[in-house]
Amino acid sequence: MLTQIVTFLIFFAVVGCILYGRRLIKTEKVDAVFGNPERALGGTHWVIVGSSFLLLIWLYYSWDIAKGFYPKSANELCQVGKVNDSLLGLKYQFPIEEREFKSTSQIKKENKNLKKLSIEIKNSKELNNEQKTILVNFIDKTNQLIPLLTNEDLLENETREKIEDITGKINLLTENFQKPDYPFETEQELNERLKAVSEEGGWGITKIDAGSGSIENTLEVPLVPATNRGLKFHAAAQELNLISDEFFKLRNHNPEFKNKIKEIKDEIKAYRNDLSESEEIASTYAKNIVKIARRIEFASIYPPNALNKMQNAIVKFDNAQIQAQGGLRFIDIFLFPAGTIVASGPSCSEQGSGRWLPKPSDTFNKFILMSKPSVGYKDIPLLWIKMVDISNVVGFILPDWIADILPGEYPIHNKEGVVKQNFKGAVLKIVTGDFKLLKVPVPYGHIWDSFMRVFFRISFWNYYWCSIGFIYGTK
Repeated sequence: MLTQIVTFLIFFAVVGCILYGRRLIKTEKVDAVFGNPERALGGTHWVIVGSSFLLLIWLYYSWDIAKGFYPKSANELCQVGKVNDSLLGLKYQFPIEEREFKSTSQIKKENKNLKKLSIEIKNSKELNNEQKTILVNFIDKTNQLIPLLTNEDLLENETREKIEDITGKINLLTENFQKPDYPFETEQELNERLKAVSEEGGWGITKIDAGSGSIENTLEVPLVPATNRGLKFHAAAQELNLISDEFFKLRNHNPEFKNKIKEIKDEIKAYRNDLSESEEIASTYAKNIVKIARRIEFASIYPPNALNKMQNAIVKFDNAQIQAQGGLRFIDIFLFPAGTIVASGPSCSEQGSGRWLPKPSDTFNKFILMSKPSVGYKDIPLLWIKMVDISNVVGFILPDWIADILPGEYPIHNKEGVVKQNFKGAVLKIVTGDFKLLKVPVPYGHIWDSFMRVFFRISFWNYYWCSIGFIYGTK
């Protein structure tokens, strides 16, 4: 609420001061030969304009305006970020945001690696002809693995059915996602969620660290969905994670491919075992060939058209989730400059200027919280008073040697173990503050401590320079 009021006041101040300045210009003398001395006076309105613009920029780029006018926008963007994070792995496999299929780029990369490795082996002077022939044969066999994965006739029915099943799940999610009451939350689930939201707190809420006593933000962005729109994206992200895990567990390994790669691994393993220690270079080349074969084995390589329906389903859901964001997209574009809220795994964070630029409202709230005597900073109030006995002040000011220079001895206990006080002992109690009198209020705290430091420092240097000036003046 405070940020909203301040923002409106800034706009009114800027517009009002500009209009006032424009009106004032019309009445000023501008034809003076040596300038108009009156124009050097006043100008407060332009100071207000400049200061207001600086504060407005701070509010804008720290995302405090977004927090003030749309306090739940960060939480909703967090849920949108969860969906984008869940979609990222799936979309990366298709030419949706990339230029080509991930499998296409993987095939091009491994073919290039195999060709490069083949040239190195053929041109190597440290390998004999027999080793070159064997290693090149391994490369040729590895080259034969990729067609076994890209041939649609070799795609197993079980793999085809799993792809269709995953595609169906994405289409069903898209259909349910567009329904107003998705994810069909029950009243009990609603109450539990709202309770979790209240316990978690809002965007930028602060707490007192029990260990250090410092005031810190509980978390950058609340994770539990606080709105119905946020809940929709949160539930969709959870389903997408399951779908994504299911897809990446799937492998296009037909029997021909399995036999071929097993044959290559076994042959290379037997070949490396038969090599001597002096043939380490040939063993290293063979090891590199196995690495390429394993990368091909674990890559998600499918026939060119096998995943077309799945790609269309992902694009359809992506369009649906963008449409469901509604006005949130414009809030993200216009009120979250130089960044946004992103999700990574189970957490959300501010990425951009709002992360490193402190929000004025957060700073103000922390100061208000610290101003409470029971909180303060590290268990010490900023400015407060405490009742102090006058004896403490007397004991601090009077030196102990006053009692030492008095004639006589300090009291000594007698045979009954009783100490009878005398004059010198009484004076010692006074100069050490070991007595009780009346209590008076004394200010203390961080602000008071800073004030006293500055006051005494200024007083000392004033006395010093005045003394110097007096000495040189009398000379």
